[in-house]
Amino acid sequence: MVKTFDSAAFKAAMEEKRTLVVDFYADWCGPCRMLAPMMERVSSQFEGRAEFVKINVDDNPDLAREYGIMSIPCVMAFKGGELVGKSVGVVPENTMKDFVEKHI
Repeated sequence: MVKTFDSAAFKAAMEEKRTLVVDFYADWCGPCRMLAPMMERVSSQFEGRAEFVKINVDDNPDLAREYGIMSIPCVMAFKGGELVGKSVGVVPENTMKDFVEKHI
């Protein structure tokens, strides 16, 4: 299950050094809407190994700026409070699974 986070929830998770797969998106973004159901499917395969979250860049511009989000969708993997991987755009589901497996 992919949870929606705001800046405060994201910062709390980072302080706890949780393993996160973060989908930076916007409601108006067509490719973001295409990626969302895939992220739900992928998240179920990694349940218990990583927390899947989404962050709306329009509602959280500070995070978008901090992480240099220039294109969306942008999926970032964080482990131990550190950015360990980044994927920009819609990719095939198997590619996303490989990305997650590699970075968690």
